[in-house]
Amino acid sequence: ADKTGVSRQTIVAIENRKYFPTLELAFRIAHVFKVQLEDAFTIEFLPEGKILK
Repeated sequence: ADKTGVSRQTIVAIENRKYFPTLELAFRIAHVFKVQLEDAFTIEFLPEGKILK
């Protein structure tokens, strides 16, 4: 968490899918772990007309 510039609580929320990081934060997390962005995060597309709550 320290290396990404966010709190531990934020990292836990991301891991638990309670918070979706900004693109900038997602890149920082991938950089810290030395992985590609696609390997650190996945995108789930919702069916058309569905809204993520």
